[in-house]
Amino acid sequence: MSTIQEMPAVIDYPRYINREQSLLEFNRRVLAQAKNPDIPLLERLKYLCISSSNMDEFFEVRLASLYELANQPGTSTRPDNMNPKEVIAQLSETAHAVVQEQYNTLNHILIPDLQKENIRFLRRNHWNDVQRAWIKKFFIESLQPVLSAVGLDPSHPFPRVLNRSLNFIVSLEGADAFGRSNGLAIVPVPRSLPRIIKMPNETSNGENDFIFLSSILHANVSLLFPGMTVTGCYQFRVTRNSNLFIDEEEVDDIMSALRGELSTRDYGGAIRLEVADNCPPHMVEYLLDRFNLDEKALYQVNGPVNLHRLSALPDMAQRPDLQFAPYSPRQSTKKNLKKSFKLFMRHKKSDSLFERIASKDVLLHHPYEAFNPVVDFLKEASQDPDVLAIRMTLYRTGKDSEITKALVKAAQNGKEVTAVVELRARFDEDTNIIQATRLQDAGVHVVYGVVGYKTHAKMILVVRRENDRMRYYTHLGTGNYHQITTRFYSDFGLLTANQSVGRDVSKVFQQLTSLGETKDLEVLLQSPFTLHSGMLERIRREAENARQGKPARIIAKMNGLEEQEIIDTLYDASQAGVKIDLIVRGICSLRPGIPGLSENITVTSIIGRFLEHHRVYYFENSGQKPELFCSSADWMRRNLLARVETCFPILDPDIFQQVYTEGLAIYLQDNTGAWKLQPDGTYLQAIPEGRPGFNAQLAMIDKYSE
Repeated sequence: MSTIQEMPAVIDYPRYINREQSLLEFNRRVLAQAKNPDIPLLERLKYLCISSSNMDEFFEVRLASLYELANQPGTSTRPDNMNPKEVIAQLSETAHAVVQEQYNTLNHILIPDLQKENIRFLRRNHWNDVQRAWIKKFFIESLQPVLSAVGLDPSHPFPRVLNRSLNFIVSLEGADAFGRSNGLAIVPVPRSLPRIIKMPNETSNGENDFIFLSSILHANVSLLFPGMTVTGCYQFRVTRNSNLFIDEEEVDDIMSALRGELSTRDYGGAIRLEVADNCPPHMVEYLLDRFNLDEKALYQVNGPVNLHRLSALPDMAQRPDLQFAPYSPRQSTKKNLKKSFKLFMRHKKSDSLFERIASKDVLLHHPYEAFNPVVDFLKEASQDPDVLAIRMTLYRTGKDSEITKALVKAAQNGKEVTAVVELRARFDEDTNIIQATRLQDAGVHVVYGVVGYKTHAKMILVVRRENDRMRYYTHLGTGNYHQITTRFYSDFGLLTANQSVGRDVSKVFQQLTSLGETKDLEVLLQSPFTLHSGMLERIRREAENARQGKPARIIAKMNGLEEQEIIDTLYDASQAGVKIDLIVRGICSLRPGIPGLSENITVTSIIGRFLEHHRVYYFENSGQKPELFCSSADWMRRNLLARVETCFPILDPDIFQQVYTEGLAIYLQDNTGAWKLQPDGTYLQAIPEGRPGFNAQLAMIDKYSE
């Protein structure tokens, strides 16, 4: 067993952990990867960039939602029942600490370590004459033509500043071309400009010398204000509320309404102001006033105001020795299938993927196995003369999606194709609108789910005529049909010809398109109808078994756990003696390890090369017939009660064992990438003791690389 650093036993805690506070703790675990010397250096930089991107979303979405909640009298947060204004104050303190840690990591750990590897950021006070001349020429030729400085006066009011865009506030002395003295100007920087520039070899002492765009602009900003004297130049960035506001009950066309809202997303209410830490107080106060923000929304930073843009550096540096070794997902469709998917397909000309699935369920474990079989499943369906209909949900797909192309081809080939496209997938709305329009133009029946309920389920249903009867072939998954994220997210996908599963999925699609009531599903659990109650029923059954002295165990893996009734029922099960192991990557509002409440519960978070994304739920069921489910749904209120989700049982015995081993058991052995949640809401990293370190993700890579 791994050993966790000791903490004093304190049990006087609130019953629940605030979900936003838990989210910030998750980001701390991501940031810790940037300081881990066992991780390749450029990968550590990527973790810093991810933590920066996560913080952006935290302010844009989570903190913005809390501000909205705070404006509604008598409201409180879930599940901890706190006053939103008190929560905002607490989160502000934590968020400031996280941001400070990010810049300390950059300035005192990563930049010095990069310099040891001859990857350098050249500071202005270290430029030689040759470099200074090249930089000025670069500014004049590549930057100045696209920069539009705005001098502030009654004719030039403070400009509308885009969400998360780089800007400079400039103080000036002297008169402009019209004899006026303005004093201040704003220089917005287009997003199209790179934030780091690689110096050419002829001007540098090394192959990997870089300059921050902000440094170039600082050094040459006076060229934008001829005849005036620049007395100060300071970068700033404002983060805005990015939530979209659509009253679905009041709009006739959700696509048109979304298009209208997307055009205003970049100009939502200001939530955070980031500004250079050397900016004078009076200019900081000026900016805060312009954005109607108070001091707790101010983040003064020592470095680029958008660390995420440093993610371009690994590709620019071309140092593969400082990155993870490339990993190519295995192409086989089954662990014990000794030939690749393509070889199987070529084994006999009469063979088809449908025959393969009809003979036995196929499990795909991404990213260790390729996503190609899912695309091939759709491609074969689009060309098979016996396939009559294809139905599919699309939540996130990507801009140039092979999935979309296959559906278009199927419609062109005369198949009855229905796509349930979730237009409201956050930050993918524009892409999904484009995909939906493309599908409609090809003759696909496109619907947008159910008003008030995001369609988050991951389903493909193929209806095929075989021997004068209809047969269902189904794909169900825990992750999105997005070929990029399948390379980095851990997810399960099941291809099955089980007709009970197929009939259930067919009923769910009928519900989504006709809005008719779906009753009596045979094996699937579905949100918002039976999934929540189905999970509660099974947790309570484990508790009753424990009280009767029968075997009782729950192991559950998910991205987030926040739904209050689920947590309370897990607490009750713990008190009944049920051993409960939860593997929760991100938000977790449950407090484990509290005597008399949750002493039988452990919570583990796995942080590694891949983003842990699958949802797997195991119930011992007195040892007679254990149950194992995979799902698109976390144990979050939104997933269980406010979305359309599916949860499907693993019925094949071989696949049952594989999912249990690869989706649950292996993570409970991890003692290097695992973090253990403490009763006070903090996390401590597991430390190997008495045995070699074991990393679940590395073990999976080794297993699938054999």
